Amino acid sequence: MAGLRKVPEEDAEVLQRFVDALFADRRFVSRLDVVIRAEAHDLPADLLELIELLPPRPYLRQTLCDQLNSALKGHGWTGRFRTVE
Repeated sequence: MAGLRKVPEEDAEVLQRFVDALFADRRFVSRLDVVIRAEAHDLPADLLELIELLPPRPYLRQTLCDQLNSALKGHGWTGRFRTVE
């Protein structure tokens, strides 16, 4: 199909790997934890923008995933960055 670019697998999976790393050793994360670790994880600028818009609160994994997935869908970026679990 003309106009559609194939998304490199590493781009599509970067957010899932980040979420997996965030919750590898903890049950809750704060917004500040997420922002600082996103910057350290060297996420793409588009994802950093989404993460910086997170409301300040503690997040369980599912709550954070829901928030990120909603933002991805709202920006139309689910073709570039897959939703997270």
